[in-house]
Amino acid sequence: MVAQLLRLRLSIYANLVKRGGTQVIWMLVGGGIGVAIIWLTSFGLVALRVAPTEFARDILVIGGSFVVLGFTLLPVVFGVDDALDPRKFVLFGVPNRVLSLGLYAAALIGVPSIVIAVLSSFTVVTWTRDGFTLVMAILAALIAVLTCVLVARVMTSVATLLLASRRSREFSAIVGLVLVVLVAPAAIFLSSVDWSSGGGPVLSNAADVVSWTPFGAVWAVPGDIALGQASSGFLKLVIALATLGLLWLAWSALVARMQVTADRPPAVRTYSGLGWFDLMPARPGAVIAARSITYWGRDPRYLVSLLVVPILPFIMIVPLIVAGVPAAPLALLPLPIMSVFLGWSLHNDLAHDSSAIWLHVASGVRGAADRLGRTFPVLLVGVPLIIVGSMISIAFFGDWDALPSMLGVTTSLLLTGVGISSYTSARFPYPASAPGDSPFQQPQSSGTTGAVVQSFSFLGSVLLTAPALYFAARGLFDGGDYPLYALLAGVGMGVIVFGIGVLAGGRAFNKRGPEIMAFATSV
Repeated sequence: MVAQLLRLRLSIYANLVKRGGTQVIWMLVGGGIGVAIIWLTSFGLVALRVAPTEFARDILVIGGSFVVLGFTLLPVVFGVDDALDPRKFVLFGVPNRVLSLGLYAAALIGVPSIVIAVLSSFTVVTWTRDGFTLVMAILAALIAVLTCVLVARVMTSVATLLLASRRSREFSAIVGLVLVVLVAPAAIFLSSVDWSSGGGPVLSNAADVVSWTPFGAVWAVPGDIALGQASSGFLKLVIALATLGLLWLAWSALVARMQVTADRPPAVRTYSGLGWFDLMPARPGAVIAARSITYWGRDPRYLVSLLVVPILPFIMIVPLIVAGVPAAPLALLPLPIMSVFLGWSLHNDLAHDSSAIWLHVASGVRGAADRLGRTFPVLLVGVPLIIVGSMISIAFFGDWDALPSMLGVTTSLLLTGVGISSYTSARFPYPASAPGDSPFQQPQSSGTTGAVVQSFSFLGSVLLTAPALYFAARGLFDGGDYPLYALLAGVGMGVIVFGIGVLAGGRAFNKRGPEIMAFATSV
């Protein structure tokens, strides 16, 4: 049976080649990337043979840990088309032990498996320093390959079982986005370390910690043996074997479970009451506010916007910290950045309704009520964020005299952004992802409206906050009453632009009802 599954795996690849199409292209692209990785990495692994033993061991432990982590996370985050799903073999009556072994063996035939097998063989070259170390390196390389393939197989099946719903897949995509975003600060940090002098202890300490985890233990075995640390080397070999054994038990249990488990049906939830609609008064603006806050809490398109807002400031700040900028003044940056992006998030809010906007147009809702109601979710999040965030930022900054300046600048950025967005979303809507689509899917547009609206709404709020920024800067350097001026200028400008934006956006909504309907039904 195992041989039949191996032949089936090879037949799948052969049929892909015969059938042609995009799948062959992606397979060739994946193969090309795999060859490039092998080509670039193999030279380094061979060169490590003549490097100091401790340095070679640290490099392999850190690098190998990232490889195992990649095999663990990528199937969950990005999804894998499982051509050999255990549920496809239910009707054949194959014993669970045989099916588990056969599917695992078939998983060894594939681009990622071949790449990790070749790279692991090059780690053996790294440890051709003495006979015993070489034997342990061969054993460790074999365990590493088996572990990587098995953990990928386990996580693929877990993703198939638990991430069947669209919302679960969107959540995993968001997690993937966060992980990708976090790679930038890590890369900047690693590139900033002076590896020729002070970087050695950093690398060594990290490797020492990771080598005792399931991710790095297998890669540390030959290195510890080469360093004369036989006891720790054998302990880490036990950790590696135990990890492989636990993964096999998990894989066997998953195969058994999947053979008696159908595809997960969509979860059905029951709700008592009308949620936000029960809390709001029966007025047009309040009803639209309840509808908007409900969307913001359930629609992945809005949830992604909210999740990205707190991440972006720290991505911008980490390079400055690495570059040596003092941490105290940097404490003043996250909250204004979050405020400007939060206000800007409404700049195309109307387009997210798609054809559902007809309800507002057909019912004769006044434009001002529509515009004001849609601002409620952002204000509900933004106002507490500004109040609490300002105090936290100033506490880290260390000068409470700057609190009025922080309140003024952030209030201006939020309210001016919301005001401008209230107008642009009614006057210049552009195509957005439709309800039910992925938040990462953006419709193609032949015009430049989207780019212009995004730039105008973003830069406009920053420019209108210039008076508050000026007084805030003077307050930091000169003190006096400038922080109070920044507060008054920021709140005043924010309230004025917010009011004008809601009224102007409402007027545009009233005048452009037919055009808005035509736009909504055409995207």
